[in-house]
Amino acid sequence: MNDQSTYHLFPDGMSCAACVGRAERAIADVAGVTEASVNLATHTAQFHGNSETIIAVQQALASEGYPARELDTVLQIDQMTCANCAGRSERALQSAPGVVSASVNFATRTGHVRYIEGITDPAQLAAVSTEAGYPAKVDDPSTEAPVNRVEQETAQARRLTLIAAALTLPVFVLEMGGHVIPGMHHLIGQTIGHQASWLIQFVLTTAVLLGPGAVFFRRGFPSLAKGSPDMNSLVALGSLSAWGYSSVALFLPDLLPQNSRAVYFEAAAVIVTLILLGRWLEARARGRTGSAIRKLVGLQPKTARVEQGDEVSEVPIDAISVGDILVVRPGERIAVDGAVLSGTSYVDESMITGEPVPTAKNSGDWVVAGTVNGAGVLRFTAQKVGHDTMLAQIIAMVQQAQGAKLPIQALADRVVRVFVPVVMAVAVLAVVAWLAVGPEPSLTYALIAGVSVLIIACPCAMGLATPTSIMVGTGRAAELGVLFRKGDALQALGDAKVVAFDKTGTLTIGHPTLTDLQVVADMDENTVLALIAGAEAESEHPIARAIETAAKDRSLPNLKAKDVQALNGFGLQAQVDCHNDLIGAARLMQRENINWSNFEAGFE
Repeated sequence: MNDQSTYHLFPDGMSCAACVGRAERAIADVAGVTEASVNLATHTAQFHGNSETIIAVQQALASEGYPARELDTVLQIDQMTCANCAGRSERALQSAPGVVSASVNFATRTGHVRYIEGITDPAQLAAVSTEAGYPAKVDDPSTEAPVNRVEQETAQARRLTLIAAALTLPVFVLEMGGHVIPGMHHLIGQTIGHQASWLIQFVLTTAVLLGPGAVFFRRGFPSLAKGSPDMNSLVALGSLSAWGYSSVALFLPDLLPQNSRAVYFEAAAVIVTLILLGRWLEARARGRTGSAIRKLVGLQPKTARVEQGDEVSEVPIDAISVGDILVVRPGERIAVDGAVLSGTSYVDESMITGEPVPTAKNSGDWVVAGTVNGAGVLRFTAQKVGHDTMLAQIIAMVQQAQGAKLPIQALADRVVRVFVPVVMAVAVLAVVAWLAVGPEPSLTYALIAGVSVLIIACPCAMGLATPTSIMVGTGRAAELGVLFRKGDALQALGDAKVVAFDKTGTLTIGHPTLTDLQVVADMDENTVLALIAGAEAESEHPIARAIETAAKDRSLPNLKAKDVQALNGFGLQAQVDCHNDLIGAARLMQRENINWSNFEAGFE
């Protein structure tokens, strides 16, 4: 596209009029640019040129120290059925004006695009993929639309696979059963007859191709007509060739040599069924992997309580702005990142830190979206909202890691790009070779050889294996609490000899357990533990759960507590079985003037 157009971008680093002058001269010196102007107040640059000058302008600005601002976006891309589809969508995005880099992942159905702000935007990028034949829309990690889409794809793939399998099984049994069950071939000949068997296979295989397998023909032949065959084209050609040859053998047998009059209906049906089964399994894998994202998204509440004047009202999470004052009640999840204004509480931050022990929060402390408030009420001011929260960034990070391309995948992509044309070329070469040197009737043998090449080609595994492995690996790791910041970390991990951890708390079982219990000389361990467990049963603290679990493991009586009172920052007190329990840290004992010198070493 060489038409002259006006483009806008946003250089960073300009601080004075001299900067503006240098930036303008850098843009104006680019070949093909006719006009250039830079505005310091708005930090924008405008130039008149063509799409080929955009990257050159970006490089010229970067060399002067004023790089154009770049942004990232994620697109959800539909109707990709093979790695070739992903390659075509990726190349279309890469050729779009203002795109710095683009990577499309077939397994996750996503495209990660880095673009120059002002030159294009996510909506235009989605339109580029759509025009290339793969409808796309901008992904929003805070919504569950992708989850619903994967579930629908899985259900559709399951339905098509089961229908195809039900139709294919009789075909397979009729044609191949004699190789497994002795005497079955003769039994078919003596009952319904081989001609009737072939006719039944024809009807069932035709139903497979026109029903569940129609998707390969709807997508494969248009791609073939455009000169860019994909995996669907190969499946369509292979299955149609097997069906066509078998139909000739059934209805026009005189056209074939006597020893070549065989049917391959089961090959056509099995090809379609196995490819559909692979896509079903792939969709299921993506659905299970997406559960990690769903769990992360589910950590953020849909609404929050916001102070508006003298009132506190519940508003949608999308309506919260930086500076709003939020109120979070006991047991509620914190909606956005911010700083505590007033109140005292303990917040469970295990989803961020991996540490099960709640963190004390007071005025001035930072709170994070998705964490769970304890027993106190907190007022805090919103500092980071929407995509800026730590939780949103973690979600985006996991998605990006799942959609990343490993270095090893570059090889697979190069092979997949030429795989279909090569297979078709080999089929044509086989036909030509048999026509040239094959015995008579050479045309028949040539057609058989060409069809055989198309039938045995395995279309999808090569392009699907690596991206699916990345997706499943990162998704399973996220479920276990391990987040990969970059997808290529998976490949690097395979060569790791030493792994260093910067903290030990997250390497445990993930929750505290009671390991030691020390009592004074005149007290019984089980009695003391039962009394403590009775009081801690009313607490939600992880340490309380550890004590309660230890009492259950010893089969101690379940004592009921009365007058339970939480002592923020110290512990709790309660009355259990006519005993006044006071449970807490060393500072609680000091406050109550209780002599704890015998246990001082334990407190340290």
